[in-house]
Amino acid sequence: MSGKLFIIGLGPGDAAMLTPQAANALAQATDLVGYGPYVVRAPERVGQIRHISDNREELDRARHALEMAAAGRVVAVLSAGDAGVFGMASAVFEAIDKGEPAWRGLEVEVVAGVSAMFAAAARVGAFLGHDFCAISLSDNLKPWALVLQRLRVAAEAGFAMALYNPHSGARPWQLNAAFEVLREILPPATPVVFATAVSRADERVYITTLAEAESSRADMRTLVLVGTAETKLVERPGREPWVYAPRSVA
Repeated sequence: MSGKLFIIGLGPGDAAMLTPQAANALAQATDLVGYGPYVVRAPERVGQIRHISDNREELDRARHALEMAAAGRVVAVLSAGDAGVFGMASAVFEAIDKGEPAWRGLEVEVVAGVSAMFAAAARVGAFLGHDFCAISLSDNLKPWALVLQRLRVAAEAGFAMALYNPHSGARPWQLNAAFEVLREILPPATPVVFATAVSRADERVYITTLAEAESSRADMRTLVLVGTAETKLVERPGREPWVYAPRSVA
């Protein structure tokens, strides 16, 4: 097969966070495939075709991309952040695993991107400087009871958490429900960061405590960072504090 499939992480939004490797892959592509807000972030190129689909059509999108690559096109499947972190990489490999045997012979390259959790952590200091995990609060593909179980286990184990997909119009109650579970385990003063549209022109970053955290500060562009009993604030007069994870645990 002469086609190729790139799976590209575009980073959190700032063009400066698009890696040179990703920019090079975008320049090679004959076709771009992805959710509309992500596709429009890619630079316009003469002759390049854009295939835009809804956010919940990941497997159909992956199959379409694989069909075009199998037909000899150079296809770029786009994700925000890193494509391997709640992004399109898993969907593409699931489609290959369950799809046409010939797809296993395609050249597929996953291009790493800057994940939103790393951009958000860097924005406030060193929030993820020790052990941490990433959890999606969406229950579209897993039971809500499993989400709560993972939150409890992570909090009990002392992991800082990056919470993806914290809020949507269909499930506005889930983030507060998650906070209630975490309040049973973590101290009230545990730092929490709401990072919305991090690195973009409309960025909003708000630092609070678990006791005061409210889901009204989040939308689907928000990443929520939840610290541990060891997470520290460095206060700065007249400026927002830095937040960091100590390198050692007592």
